[in-house]
Amino acid sequence: MTPSTGAPHTPGTLAFVESPVQLLNVLEWAHAQATAQDAPRPTGQASPRPAAPAVSRAAAEPFDMADLTVVVLSPRDPMSRGQLRRMAELARGEGCAVRWEDAREGAGAPLRTVAGLAPALRRAGTVVIGDPFSRYVQLLLTLVKAPHLVVVDDGTATMEFAGQLARGERLVRWHRRGTGGGARELLLAPVTTSARRRLAPGPRRTVELFTAMPLTEALPGITVTANELAWTRSRFGPPRLTRTADLVGTSLVETGVVDLEHYIGAVRSLTLDHGATRYFAHRRENTDKLHRLARETGLEIVRPDLPLELIARRGPIGRTILSFPSTVVHTLPRALVGTDVRVAVCDVDPGWLAADASPRARGFLAGVSQTARDVRKLRVLPVT
Repeated sequence: MTPSTGAPHTPGTLAFVESPVQLLNVLEWAHAQATAQDAPRPTGQASPRPAAPAVSRAAAEPFDMADLTVVVLSPRDPMSRGQLRRMAELARGEGCAVRWEDAREGAGAPLRTVAGLAPALRRAGTVVIGDPFSRYVQLLLTLVKAPHLVVVDDGTATMEFAGQLARGERLVRWHRRGTGGGARELLLAPVTTSARRRLAPGPRRTVELFTAMPLTEALPGITVTANELAWTRSRFGPPRLTRTADLVGTSLVETGVVDLEHYIGAVRSLTLDHGATRYFAHRRENTDKLHRLARETGLEIVRPDLPLELIARRGPIGRTILSFPSTVVHTLPRALVGTDVRVAVCDVDPGWLAADASPRARGFLAGVSQTARDVRKLRVLPVT
């Protein structure tokens, strides 16, 4: 049974999400909009983190959570759907409306979904998106008339998006292999091109990037606002800390970037070296892989029902959190600021990469860990 959509209405702000983390960051953005209006405008900082006025919409009227409708373009995998349902409950608790769309159920679902959303899309004053690489979102962007467009974090993919936007390149996920010149890509090329134009600021459109990720290239005309995980910190914690370490799982094997055997060997080494007892599985990790990890490492496999930032803040959580290069090495230090938790990142050895991994994988993963702040950098583990 899917969550109730509630009474249909035309919102002032319309947000599209396809993952739990995207919905979390929509709530973070909305919280920043609502709270910044009563706070003094920030002055210059020594920190190199992105800094910009917290309220970037041209309109000066107060932001009201009741004017925000979150549209969930539901994925198919059960773990993502479960976390999205929990996040939808939190969003409703904040006063937002949530519209759940089974956007991938059957061949005709995409067209029905787009047609049903078109009127609200054309009338919304602000549109918030979580994944500019999504073909679904790119198709919806072709209908957007809103004068204000906001992109919130979708994990480390935000770093690649910002770089491609700054360099004027087409939008391609960093782990995608090959040239992307297949028949499907050719068919969707006009949609991608149109979406990219709408992601550029102009005389009639402002664009904001709300991010916790480090940006290394300038984005002329785009307002960059730092996501400090303020909503998460205000609603959860501080957490109770355990005496052991926790390890954060990754879907690098499932996306074809890292070889399975090398990954299991690395997890085993981290477990032994740092006394880890729990493994927080990524929602896309394969069940067979997780069973094998539990059997060979002795780790307790935990399937979180919420994004890890909320799980960690709610606690209990280990005094040390171990991670491979991923979003959490940037977000957890912010979510856990003021606690005694240490976040540590272990680089991916080039020898772990799968034979057909994207040529960009090595450099991208290295950049994710090298730009992480307030984390401990671990020695690269030997290939076993």
